[in-house]
Amino acid sequence: MSYFQGRLIDHLHMRVTNYEKSRDFYQAILEALGQGDNIEHGRDWMCCDELFLDQLDVGDTPSRIHLCFQAADRAMVNAFYEAALATGGRDYGAPGLRDYHPGYYAAFVLDPDGNNIEAKFDERPLTRSAPVIEITT
Repeated sequence: MSYFQGRLIDHLHMRVTNYEKSRDFYQAILEALGQGDNIEHGRDWMCCDELFLDQLDVGDTPSRIHLCFQAADRAMVNAFYEAALATGGRDYGAPGLRDYHPGYYAAFVLDPDGNNIEAKFDERPLTRSAPVIEITT
């Protein structure tokens, strides 16, 4: 069996109720996941690779999603969890092995708007065809 990542999603746009609080939360967890150098900011938005966050318009509804970030190892999952809790995230499943399949090590938190955010390290031996997909124009 094989599966592919990096081909289906162009971007994920999350609308948040409190941009500053969400910005701090996502900044911390993205840094814990080794993505600090890939974060960009604007007046009321931030992005990192396919993830885009911005302030919700008055009268609109915040996003409700489950988002899983890839982690390089167990320590990175643990750092994600600690960073999330330290910046307003709520526990939704402490770091540990899950029974989804052998070697599925993950942690779950709820972000400031209640989205289910996960970091996962897959301990099964996996081989990537490339470390990153580069798109040029």
